[in-house]
Amino acid sequence: MKFIDESLIRVEAGDGGNGCVSFRREKFIPKGGPDGGDGGDGGDVYLVADENLNTLIDYRFNKRFAAERGENGRSSDCTGRRGKDIIYLYP
Repeated sequence: MKFIDESLIRVEAGDGGNGCVSFRREKFIPKGGPDGGDGGDGGDVYLVADENLNTLIDYRFNKRFAAERGENGRSSDCTGRRGKDIIYLYP
């Protein structure tokens, strides 16, 4: 097995989703007001030390890591879904 002890990578947390611009519209409610939801939070990136690993071979070719983006908000005060977190193990 090849041993690599140094690797340059780029890590990005996920962006938050966009909020929704929406106004309540119903037949007998003349001024319903705003009802747009907030965008979901972006995912987080965790780097965790693992004593069972002894090389950085997994990070040799894949050098960019990004967490998932949050989902956009929707009408009816619906908040967007949060982006998934990612966990990377290092020796």
